[in-house]
Amino acid sequence: MKEYLILDGYNIINAWKELKKIANESLEMARQKLVEIMVEYASYNGIKVIIVFDAYLVKGSRSVFKEYENLETVYTKENQTADSYIEKFISQMSKRDIIKVATNDWAEQQIILGKGAIRISARELKMEVDFAKSKISKKIIQKKTKKNTLDSLIDEETLSKLEKIRRNR
Repeated sequence: MKEYLILDGYNIINAWKELKKIANESLEMARQKLVEIMVEYASYNGIKVIIVFDAYLVKGSRSVFKEYENLETVYTKENQTADSYIEKFISQMSKRDIIKVATNDWAEQQIILGKGAIRISARELKMEVDFAKSKISKKIIQKKTKKNTLDSLIDEETLSKLEKIRRNR
């Protein structure tokens, strides 16, 4: 059983304030920022994330896939929407797989639910991502503040022997 999180890329970019602000300057930079955020999220949660960007109105566009460790970026082909790609993907997956789809598109959410996937809104995804970031930050801080002491590096028996030697002085 695998767990997948599929994002309607442009839908998420337009729903998250920070990404929408970046997209107003450069859509490419907004896409890259979303990929960076989701690579970290996917690694932390151990799930496969697929971000779908549609090229519906791009003349001569062919499907393009870019793969990272736990993340895949899909650019659909000409005349194919992200929604149709997501629907087809869900239909091809095993019923045992856990599939979540992040989108604010109400009609797409209904189709997703009808196909047996779980829908989450862009806002819910943002909350999950922010929660994961805070957990990652806490782990980093704990690692930085954790002292490397002798008793944390050696086994109990050796520590006990060293303590006996110390007390016999």
